[in-house]
Amino acid sequence: MIKSFIEAAGEQTILLMQTFYWTIQSLRNGKFSFKNLINQMSIIGVDSFMMVAISGFALGAVLVVQIGFQFANMGAQSYVGGVVALSMTREIAPLMTAIVVAGRIGSSMAAEIGTMKITEQIDALETMATNPVDYLVVPRFWACTFMLFLLTVVSNAFGMVGGSITAVYQVGLTFESFKDSILYLLKIQDLLGGLLKAVIFGGIISIIGCYKGFTTEGGAEGVGKSTTSAVVIAIMLIIAVNFFLTVGITNFTSAYLQ
Repeated sequence: MIKSFIEAAGEQTILLMQTFYWTIQSLRNGKFSFKNLINQMSIIGVDSFMMVAISGFALGAVLVVQIGFQFANMGAQSYVGGVVALSMTREIAPLMTAIVVAGRIGSSMAAEIGTMKITEQIDALETMATNPVDYLVVPRFWACTFMLFLLTVVSNAFGMVGGSITAVYQVGLTFESFKDSILYLLKIQDLLGGLLKAVIFGGIISIIGCYKGFTTEGGAEGVGKSTTSAVVIAIMLIIAVNFFLTVGITNFTSAYLQ
């Protein structure tokens, strides 16, 4: 099991390096498919917008419900907005957006490429002198990283809206106090740190989804297994990487930006 894990990690790292290589080559030769990139951005971003917006709104509202009354009882209601904003931007928005996208897009990538592998369409691409990594992985990788960045911004925005509405009508705070608390506590480095996480999570989702597609075997049953494992592995890796990113960003911010 350890051997297979190391081999898979190495193969995924190689796929990531190949993605960067073919991106540079395509841009240098003027053959980068912006049409394919935009199409993937629409599939990943536009089609996921409502899911991310609703989840962000609900999470912001739930955070206020959970902490609003406790803070009010302690006389710290003026900090509710800032604490919600920090929680959303630093952790909850990038993490939950990545999990939502992993469930929807990671499985889709694995299923689509896995089906192409089973039906020998990838072999046909190679026969036509088209590199599968350049044609399939490059646009998905950059679309996923960029759109997860934007979707995290959307999650943050809707989280603040959901939190402010709940704070006013459920906890009894004023919109001005909620807004002022956000402006007082939230710093630009908190927002940028969460967005950096989102970019990295997007890369993880796309690489794992594409890798599982390329390594699909065993017909329709194999496609199902690849789809399931792509989602499970992506979510587990996102949660694990989030810990190290949080520690690194926090230490960097404390040492250089305070």
